[in-house]
Amino acid sequence: MADFYATLGVARDASDDDIKKAYRKLAMQWHPDRNGGSKEAEEKFKTITEAYDVLRDPQKRAAYDRYGEAGLRGGGGGGGFEHVDLSEALNIFMRDFGGFGDLFGGGGGRRGGGPRAGSDLKLPLPLTLQEVATGVEKTVVMKVLDPCEKCTGTGAEPGSKPTTCNTCAGAGEVRRAQRSFFGQFVSVAPCPTCAGEGVVVASPCKACRGEGRVRGEKTLKIQVPAGVATGQYMTLRGAGNVGARSGPRGDVLVVFDVQEDERFERDGEDLFCEVLVTYPQLVFGADVTVPGVVGDLSLRVPEGTQSGTVFHLRGRGLPRVNASGVGDLHVRVQLWTPQSPSGEEAALIKQLGSLQGARPEPREKSLWSKMKEALGA
Repeated sequence: MADFYATLGVARDASDDDIKKAYRKLAMQWHPDRNGGSKEAEEKFKTITEAYDVLRDPQKRAAYDRYGEAGLRGGGGGGGFEHVDLSEALNIFMRDFGGFGDLFGGGGGRRGGGPRAGSDLKLPLPLTLQEVATGVEKTVVMKVLDPCEKCTGTGAEPGSKPTTCNTCAGAGEVRRAQRSFFGQFVSVAPCPTCAGEGVVVASPCKACRGEGRVRGEKTLKIQVPAGVATGQYMTLRGAGNVGARSGPRGDVLVVFDVQEDERFERDGEDLFCEVLVTYPQLVFGADVTVPGVVGDLSLRVPEGTQSGTVFHLRGRGLPRVNASGVGDLHVRVQLWTPQSPSGEEAALIKQLGSLQGARPEPREKSLWSKMKEALGA
């Protein structure tokens, strides 16, 4: 099994920027276009891109850190882990860096000529803890840029069509050779005439002003996997804005925002809560009701339970995202003290106090305290 961190040459606690910089450097070295179509370079490029695609995604990275590649093959919205092929690796590279033009500061959002891909959209998605526990399908209506119906996305008035750019002959880029003391250098930049698209629109569409796209609305059905946390996100490929003049759509980044639930504290897939009980319930034992994420639960408090005792309800927490298993619910029972007891209650409490004495019996030292004394701590 590959070590994605070692593949990119970064530490396991590397920041997103460190991961991106490491990948960019390696991608420049092993990109197939810079290695004459070498099979070795192609395989290396696919390997580093696969590692980058996992580590750049907080949800995938968390699953990989905990379970390795097995965690990426689990259920959930990601649909499982598959090794990337060359086409997908090139798309990932182009999506995040826009090709060699962007890496050298020249811009450009595609290989060679052709329309630019549309921009990505960020969609915050609020969720309740109950929805996190079960997983949920959300339907969201969002504003996007859609192809213009009048010109079918070409940007040209009906009856006309875009023509090949004469400056770059449809390549979308121009090359300039310069000589210096160190030899000849060739720079590549987007064509200034067609802005890198390879075509020129002589008669722009009046409906979209030559953009080939107009504002619209899109209905998305989002299948949220169980166990997600605030800040994690999933990517909906090809669901974002359409590019200008028939450019492909960008992506939608769905960012999860789990609302606070006053009943619980969350730590990963484990939940913590506190329940108040009466003195007789602690002394004689009782079945008490405790909150669960999807419904109340019953907890048996044994006789003689001390206030502050924590009970662990296995499998009553949250599902592990993209992996099997469920966390636990930890319940701390605390003695409830009446603030304004009635006359009869006050008399009984005073009577109980006189029977027990002024001070409770000291507790036996805990095992940990005994160990510290033995070690001279």
